[in-house]
Amino acid sequence: MFENLKKISFIFSYNFILFLLLIIGIQNSSNKTKVNFIFNETISLPIGFIVGTSFISGSLLGSVSSLFIKTK
Repeated sequence: MFENLKKISFIFSYNFILFLLLIIGIQNSSNKTKVNFIFNETISLPIGFIVGTSFISGSLLGSVSSLFIKTK
C-alpha cells in the first residue's frame, strides 16, 4: 500500500512540474485558437497550451491507470 502511495505522489508531482513548465514557457505564444465541444466553445487559448495539457493529462491518466491493473 505504501509503495502505491509513493508511486502516485511521484506521478502527480512529476506532471505538476511539467504543467508549471508549460505555463512558464507558453507566456509569449501568439497563435491562439478555440476548442469546439459539442455544445460549447472555449476561450481563445494558445495551441501549445492545448497540446501540452492534453499530453500531460494523458500521461497522468496512463500512469495512474497502470498502477491499478493487476498482474499475475
